Amino acid sequence: MNITGPKIYFTIPIFGGINITQTMLTSCVVTLILCIAAIVLGKGLKKRPGGTQVMVEKGVGMLYSLVEEAMGKHNSSWAPYIGAVFLSSVLGSLLGMTGILRSSTADISTTATWAVLTTFIIWFQNIKNVGVKAWLKGFTEPIKIMTPMNIISEFAQPVSLAFRHFGNIAGGSVITTMIYWALSGASATLLRLASGSGIAVTVILIAAGALLLFVVKPKGEKVRLASKAVGVMTGILGLLSFAGVLSGMLSIEYPALSEKLCVLLYFAGLVLILAGVFLLLSGKGMGRRIAGGLLILAGLSGIIVILGGPMEVPFLAFGIPAILSLYFDVFSGVMQAFVFSLLSMIYISNACPPPEERIVRGKKKKEK
Repeated sequence: MNITGPKIYFTIPIFGGINITQTMLTSCVVTLILCIAAIVLGKGLKKRPGGTQVMVEKGVGMLYSLVEEAMGKHNSSWAPYIGAVFLSSVLGSLLGMTGILRSSTADISTTATWAVLTTFIIWFQNIKNVGVKAWLKGFTEPIKIMTPMNIISEFAQPVSLAFRHFGNIAGGSVITTMIYWALSGASATLLRLASGSGIAVTVILIAAGALLLFVVKPKGEKVRLASKAVGVMTGILGLLSFAGVLSGMLSIEYPALSEKLCVLLYFAGLVLILAGVFLLLSGKGMGRRIAGGLLILAGLSGIIVILGGPMEVPFLAFGIPAILSLYFDVFSGVMQAFVFSLLSMIYISNACPPPEERIVRGKKKKEK
């Protein structure tokens, strides 16, 4: 198992070398998606809106309502900034599910940039409202002995913002990787035991999987689902074991492919499998079902070749890591984006009080 940071694609030889990493690529893709979406969705607006325009207007209205509730109506102008941070965070997390791009929020440099930018905005607004001297004097309140603590808390704010978001996303990636690694090892052990036991055990496993899937019908929905799940796993184990026995008998050598080619072929195999499943589920007629089965077989065969043979297929890892990845990338990613945006709104609103409070602060500033 190897858990590392973002890969460095290449280095620009200026200013001592600027590394172009996976995170930077993901951030550029996020920016490009948001810019294209803004242009496409904001173009050709009509007085009688269609379905898309209604959804966009509703989303924008919800954003402004949220900002006004959290920051006050006088701070509604901050809605575009909050919306940009929220959407960048959500898209940055979701793009990690592609398998090609890495979640930008799993890199501390991304969340730290947003946190530092928010902190600079807060400082600027405080200085704008009360002046530099009054702002600096605020660090000595309520008593001068609290000055070091006030300074530390001022710098702890962006650190807390950055590490809270980064820690949840990166921690999820580490947990998912560790579980995938453990299940992959268990898959390899079971496959070698099954194939090493001979063709008889392999046939028994295939037969047991077929029985659990198509013949045995236990009572109870939960028991039935558990039976089907065990049947699927048993059948896959038997089929992979059988393929391993055949490849060993035929002395098949699998090619050593480059990492980039493996990624491209892997996703091509996934596309074939999805297309086959679509034909099986939506198509009517024997022709479509046969075509769907052939596409699934071709996709699985391609993935087996890429992985280096049937003995290297981590069949036990199918499902659990995917569900955990969905949780951390979708649910946790959206929630952390919301929390980050909400905290940013609270901090900025404290630095941007209502107009009447600004007048009072201005009078106190003149008196001093």
